[in-house]
Amino acid sequence: MRVNAYAAPAAGQPLAPTTIERRDVGRNDVLIEIEFAGICHSDIHTVNGDWGPQPFPVVPGHEIVGVVAEVGADVTRHRVGDRVGVGCMVNSCGECANCRSGDEQYCLQGMVPTYAGTDRDGSTTQGGYSTHVVVDAGYVLTVPDGIEAAAAAPLLCAGITTYSPLRRWGAGPGKQVAVVGLGGLGHMAVKLAHAMGAEVTVLSQSLKKQEDGLRLGADAYFATSDPETFTELAGRFDLVVNTVSAPIDVNAYLSLLAVDGALVNVGAPAEPLAVNAMSLIGGRRTFAGSMIGGIAETQEMLDFCAEHGIGAEVEVIAANRVNEAYERVLASDVRYRFVIDAATLR
Repeated sequence: MRVNAYAAPAAGQPLAPTTIERRDVGRNDVLIEIEFAGICHSDIHTVNGDWGPQPFPVVPGHEIVGVVAEVGADVTRHRVGDRVGVGCMVNSCGECANCRSGDEQYCLQGMVPTYAGTDRDGSTTQGGYSTHVVVDAGYVLTVPDGIEAAAAAPLLCAGITTYSPLRRWGAGPGKQVAVVGLGGLGHMAVKLAHAMGAEVTVLSQSLKKQEDGLRLGADAYFATSDPETFTELAGRFDLVVNTVSAPIDVNAYLSLLAVDGALVNVGAPAEPLAVNAMSLIGGRRTFAGSMIGGIAETQEMLDFCAEHGIGAEVEVIAANRVNEAYERVLASDVRYRFVIDAATLR
C-alpha cells in the first residue's frame, strides 16, 4: 500500500513530504495505523550522516504508537483496534544465542532497525514519520491502558534505552544514581530511577532545568560546568547513566563512582571517547554501554510505566514542523520530546 510520509532525501537535507510503499500484510504481520511518532536524536544523527552512509531517501522514526488496522492469518497476540507500539527494531534472526535469550537488539546476525536497515526480505526499512507501517507481530508491543498515546511514543526508545541499564545495574532503594543530561533520554531516566526507588541526582551543564529535574523526581541537581561539582560528588554513585550524544570527559565522570560503580553510556556521540585505564583500575569501576532492550524487556518497561503512571514529557507537533523540531533539538530547546501527530500526514 502507498502511504504518506516525511523523508530525508539525502544526508543533511531537510525532510520533505513523500509517499512510500508498505508491503502487503503477511501471515505474521500487523498493519498499524500510526497515531504518534517521537523524534529521537538518533533520527537526526542518521539523516545528517553522522553515523556513516545511509540508504537515502530515509523515513526516520522508531518511537511509534498506533492502532492495529489489520493482522495476518497467523497473528494471535494482537487484534484489530488494539493500541500498540513499535520501537527501534522490527526483526532479528530469532535463532542466535542472543535472540534466544531475549536480547534481540544484540542479534549476532544483526537486528533489523526500524528505518534505514535491510529487512530479511532484502527491502529497506522505513520508519514512523508516516501514516502506516507493517511490522512482524513478534516486534509489536502492547501499549497498556493508562498511558496517553503521545506520551507513550517516546517510551519505545527513550524509555527502554534508560530502563534497561537501570534494571541491569540494579537501580533501586539504597542506590545512588546519577543521570548525565536532562533531555529526551535523561528526563526518562530520572522518572524511571525515581520510580524504582533510587536516590537520583541530575548532572547537567547548567542549573537552568533544575526546577524541572526536581519536579520529575530528582533528589539533587548539580551543574557540571562548576569544577567543584566533581570534587563534592567524588566517589558517591553506584551508577551513572550518561544520556548525552556529545563528547564528555569520561575520566571525570568515572571519578564520581564508588567502588564497583558503573558509568553506562546510552548517548551515542559520533566522536570517540577517551578512557584512562587508571580511572577504571583505581576503584574497580566499569565503563559500559547499553542499547535499547529486547522485546520482552520493552514490554516489561511499558507495563512498569503504566503501573507507575509514567509517560514522556512531550510537545506534539504537525509533520510540517519536523525540520524546525530538528533545529530545536540540536539547540536543546525542547522539554523533553517532540512527537509528530501522524494525523497531520493524512
